[in-house]
Order: sequence, then structure tokens, then C-alpha cells
Amino acid sequence: MGSRLPSPRWQRRPDSRPQELLDAALRLFVERGYAATRLEEVAQCAGVAKATLYLYYENKLELFKAVVRHALVERIDEVAQAQAGAGLGAREQLAALLTAFVQRVADTPLSGIPKLVIAESGNFPEIARFYHDEVISRGRAMVVATLERGAASGEFRRVDPDYAWRIVIAPLLLAIIWKHSFQAFEREPLDLRRHLEAQLDLLLNGLAAPKKARKPR
Repeated sequence: MGSRLPSPRWQRRPDSRPQELLDAALRLFVERGYAATRLEEVAQCAGVAKATLYLYYENKLELFKAVVRHALVERIDEVAQAQAGAGLGAREQLAALLTAFVQRVADTPLSGIPKLVIAESGNFPEIARFYHDEVISRGRAMVVATLERGAASGEFRRVDPDYAWRIVIAPLLLAIIWKHSFQAFEREPLDLRRHLEAQLDLLLNGLAAPKKARKPR
């Protein structure tokens, strides 16, 4: 048998319904995936009739888009706005971007959304395209801008930003996949903050040991 649906809260004002629907949809999408989530179950979790759900969202795809925009896109835009006036150097800005991703997505239930998109993109390319256009494109723009800014200021050496941005974010995406798959078979939980510290160390300092100065004869 599948997991039991959460008990709905039946008394609510009409203007709270969209938020209740988004909260319920997020929970079910993360727990069950896109294909297995049924609109009638979302409505039941939110404590409304299925017909009420259709007043706000035409179909499951539109509901998923609304969830992603509310849960992820708004957070990305908040981070971008906060950093715009923070006066950080490029190194600090890159660290702040990745830290915000860990705090707001990777180390929260929202990590189930990128995992869902990766897992179901083959059967539902429409959700992958939407996620690419709305979420990935924003993250890409922020990372590329930081790399180019760092190169211009001399903080970073010049790299190919059109490819380097994927290398910057790839370790955290792998951590999300690991968290939702192999983590169950390990003795210790994945410490995403420690993971990020190691990632930043490698990104900013590399693997090569510093060359030892030759002793004068």
C-alpha cells in the first residue's frame, strides 16, 4: 500500500486555497513523483474539492509549474536580489550562491524537485523543458556572471564560462541524487554543508599541492 494521505484542514478562507494547494502538491510530487501524483489526491490533501483545484490550475502540468515557480524560482530571485547589493567579491559571491542553494534547496524537502525532474524527464520532457527555462537558466546566469566578474577583477583565472558553470553546480546536483538514492545504504548521513566545504575548497584552491621553494645552495 502507498503512503497515507495527510489529513486535510477543512476550515480555511477561500483566499488561502492556492497556497494550500501548492503545499499539498509539493509534498505529493516530492513523495510520489510526477507520474504517480493524482490531482484528486492533491485536492484531498488541501481539503478542497477536485473541481476547486481546477479553478486555479488547468491540469497537472500547470500545477507543477506553479509549485516550481513558488518553491524554487521565487527563492532564486530572492538570492539574486540579496546579492546584487551585498558588495561581495567574486569568491565570496560564488560561495554565497552555493551556500544558498544548500540551505534553501539541497538540504530541504525541495531537493526532491530537481531529483524528480532528472528522474522523469525522459517520460515527461515538458517538465524538463520548463525546469530548464525557469530554474536552470537562472542559476546558469548567476554562476556565469560571477565567473566573468571574477576573471575581470583578477580573482579568478579566465575559463570557458559556458561550460565551467556546469562543473560548478554539478557536485551539488550529484549530492541531491545521492541523498535520494544511495544515502539509505550508508552508515552516516550525507552532510551537505561539509560536502559544500570540500567542493568550494577544490573549486577555489584545486588539487595540486603548492610547489615547494627550492633551497638556496
